[in-house]
Amino acid sequence: MRKLVDKQVREEIAKRGLALSRIAVLDALLKLRQVCCDPSLVKSKQRRQVPSAKRKFLSELLMTLLAEGRKILIFPQFVEMLELLLADLLDAGVPYAYLTGSTVNRKTQIELFQSGEVPVFLISLKAGGVGLNLTAADTVIHYDPWWNPAAEAQATDRAHRIGQDKPVFVHRLIARGTVEEKIVALQARKAELADALLSGGTRALDLDEALLDDLLAPLGS
Repeated sequence: MRKLVDKQVREEIAKRGLALSRIAVLDALLKLRQVCCDPSLVKSKQRRQVPSAKRKFLSELLMTLLAEGRKILIFPQFVEMLELLLADLLDAGVPYAYLTGSTVNRKTQIELFQSGEVPVFLISLKAGGVGLNLTAADTVIHYDPWWNPAAEAQATDRAHRIGQDKPVFVHRLIARGTVEEKIVALQARKAELADALLSGGTRALDLDEALLDDLLAPLGS
């Protein structure tokens, strides 16, 4: 997929120039982010059904945490990814609550988790940003990195509310040698640009060819 989107972006830049190729760049980064989460998310004719290392790792991590009696919040950015994780929990027989932007019974889902009836709460990025008080949680898992540090902190803070009486452990799952790792490094240097690249903001126009070369470079060792 990296080779494919690299070719597509280079062709677009050759025709239109870098400044006018923002949509192609954002689409390429979106596909690379989706591959890190689960290859099945990518809408492409070249898509191949291959297992997700991150999804497998999360399943193993969850079993360990649940055996320790943890109460867990999981934040994936893609709603499609949340649905895949719900299927995994169902297959494993793990009770859960979930919240997306289209969830009607928000209060019921929150109470299921807060009361201790279920140990896992999956929350989509947009649904979980504000207005939630989830002090039953002692573990937060960010399935994929949130390019805006403030947004990620805000999500983590769902467990750090008034009334929290225990330490909260935070796990960030980042696929090694991929665009995820590169964006996290970029975020530390240029937080505004990193956010713009993934949100489609106007600052994405500041992207230069050296940075693009780094983002679309071959996988690291």
